[in-house]
Amino acid sequence: MSDSAIIPQHPREDRSRSNNGDIIIQTRIRRSIWKIAIATLLLMAVGSATRVMNAGLACPDWPLCYGQLVPTQQMNLQVFLEWFHRLDAALIGLSTLLLVSSAWWFRHQLPRWLPGATTFAMSLILIQGALGAFTVTELLRFDIVTAHLGTALLFFVTLLTIGTCLLPIDRSSDRSVVQLPVWLPLIAATCIYVQSLIGGLVGSRWALHQCFGNSELCTVMNSHIIGVVPATLSCVAVTVAIWRSRDLPKYFYKLAALVGGLLIGQILLGVATFKLHLQVETLTVAHQSIGATLLGTLVVITVLSWRLKRSQLASQF
Repeated sequence: MSDSAIIPQHPREDRSRSNNGDIIIQTRIRRSIWKIAIATLLLMAVGSATRVMNAGLACPDWPLCYGQLVPTQQMNLQVFLEWFHRLDAALIGLSTLLLVSSAWWFRHQLPRWLPGATTFAMSLILIQGALGAFTVTELLRFDIVTAHLGTALLFFVTLLTIGTCLLPIDRSSDRSVVQLPVWLPLIAATCIYVQSLIGGLVGSRWALHQCFGNSELCTVMNSHIIGVVPATLSCVAVTVAIWRSRDLPKYFYKLAALVGGLLIGQILLGVATFKLHLQVETLTVAHQSIGATLLGTLVVITVLSWRLKRSQLASQF
């Protein structure tokens, strides 16, 4: 018989152990969310590579590839990209299912909103899977391909939102005055999201080639070019607003520097892909990946700004 069965436990010790257990569970859930988010970013990069390499129909059937789990006889670079894209998506789906199950199982030790939020993320996975199937069966129809990208980005930002909401807040800054409006990074994130969708539409319809070759679909391509202006200005506004605020936690300034660096890289890659007419696949994939990373960074800034503002308002009462 252990000592704990003889010596009565103090109520405060019980509560402390319970709180520590809750923190451990929440930390594990948060780390799982961030891992899935990173895997989703890599999956979108593979999806972009699949598109620019004309490998979207390398596997003519779905969900198998040439009727096999691993099409060893037909395997080449294009088949591998499409097959690996599906494999990665399946692993992310299973990881998300495990995440949802854990959130509901430990719901009493987690924030009340978390099980519902993870369930919403799982619903996006189901929609994404259906769109992936339709992408193959409908022979890469441009609207389905664009919706496929839009849902992937929405799933990505949903994970980042949940993960950021679970981060410990910096209480040392509760007495400072937040000079960063929450709506500012939100507008910037919205501009980047819309710009990413238009960019996906340009790629799925080969608008750049159509415009230069046949003077067709120039409106689609020009829409993406014009969209650079509001996206750039909103990102610059976020960066300037953060650097002009002296009372924000240090991580805001690091995120602002990241936004600035990603924005410059994105503009340079955009110019390069335009000048080279999308002929260099690695540049196109990098352009899409950095755009998604920029979107994610702005979403994190938005959620952190909202949490900090909410924390400061609560401390006043």
